[in-house]
Amino acid sequence: MKIKNLVLGPVSTNCYFLINEQTKETIIIDPADSPQRICEKISGEQLMPVAILLTHGHFDHIMAVEEVGRTYSIPHYIYETEAELMESPELNASLMINGDITVKRDRVLKDKEVLTLAGFTIEVIHTPGHTAGSVCYYIQEEKALFSGDTLFYNSVGRTDLPTGNGAALIKSVKERLFNLPEDTGVYPGHGMMSSIGYEKNNNPYFRR
Repeated sequence: MKIKNLVLGPVSTNCYFLINEQTKETIIIDPADSPQRICEKISGEQLMPVAILLTHGHFDHIMAVEEVGRTYSIPHYIYETEAELMESPELNASLMINGDITVKRDRVLKDKEVLTLAGFTIEVIHTPGHTAGSVCYYIQEEKALFSGDTLFYNSVGRTDLPTGNGAALIKSVKERLFNLPEDTGVYPGHGMMSSIGYEKNNNPYFRR
């Protein structure tokens, strides 16, 4: 697997491309904004998108979902209880930027569901806290975790927006993410990548 990204939108969101180097099949995680730039990336590298995975429904992770999905006739996936947030400008925080962003649900996910896409086996890990329906995507074979806004380098996601819960977020990270192998790479929704081992030992929210 090759992982590439674009930093997009008003709050510098990471949009990831998970590329099967043999087939060029590609999963897009959190197409945040600028569908033209996403499509140029896909065309320039001759990629074959097969699906969009969403870590949660905040506006800064979903603004290009529908246009990219239509362009390549591919589905988008979101956690089952997060679809309502994604569909509501009041809940998805787009009103903060004077926007009115609504993305309709397509396919919904359950906790511990396992997807097979682009030749990869992807586990859905429900991590409530940043939002009630936040998830991370774990690819064990590739030692990769796409953590959305749950876990960042030396930080965690904010919990002051609709459905956020600070205690739930800390519990999610401690009980669901820190049980993963320490050499698992962490690819967050914003900022630089990290690893589970580094965050267990250095993140100020969890420092022992």
